[in-house]
Amino acid sequence: MHAILIHPSYFPSILQMAAVSQAKNVVIEAYGNYQKQTYRNRMYIAHNNGKLLLNIPIKHNKEGLRSQMNSVVIENDFPWQLHHWKSIQTAYRTSPFFEYYEDDLKDFFTRPANNLLDLNIEIFHLLCGLLGIEVVVSKSQKYEKEPNTTDLRSLIEVKSDLHFKFEPYRQVLQEHHEFLPNLSVLDLLFNEGPNALNYLESQKIAFD
Repeated sequence: MHAILIHPSYFPSILQMAAVSQAKNVVIEAYGNYQKQTYRNRMYIAHNNGKLLLNIPIKHNKEGLRSQMNSVVIENDFPWQLHHWKSIQTAYRTSPFFEYYEDDLKDFFTRPANNLLDLNIEIFHLLCGLLGIEVVVSKSQKYEKEPNTTDLRSLIEVKSDLHFKFEPYRQVLQEHHEFLPNLSVLDLLFNEGPNALNYLESQKIAFD
């Protein structure tokens, strides 16, 4: 893939990062409307009983109108960052590479976060660095219904992986359940470490 257009998400899914790893240019959608129950403000990690949802609380629009993603404000009355980090530590502290990446990631869970778009973009850039993905990244200048780039904005939907088959890799909690595909890329990073990029690049993904 030469250039793709994606919505920025909260510690993106493996599918989205596989697409990024196989692209030359990535355009981040900055003007789409915010929608609930998407990867915009949620991620899934491994848990003893299966997948665990970690969700960023969002301040509701008092007027009941749709908010553009670039204006979505995070609700910080609840200590969600502390909860998310403790959940990640519990899930992955025994994984082979958690300690290797711990210091790079914990800052996102200890300092204030206010704008969801800014947080997701910052996370995206850090993950590209940790994974070793070299790609040209830019932000969209306006919303386009039919963009010139390969439109992968649908990957923001939680069920976007229904038609993809992911190669299994060793997961630290796999003894408690079967292989869990397409979790947050954090799962891949903590379990595979430097080999995570090879995994992403080797996934056979094709989009109509």
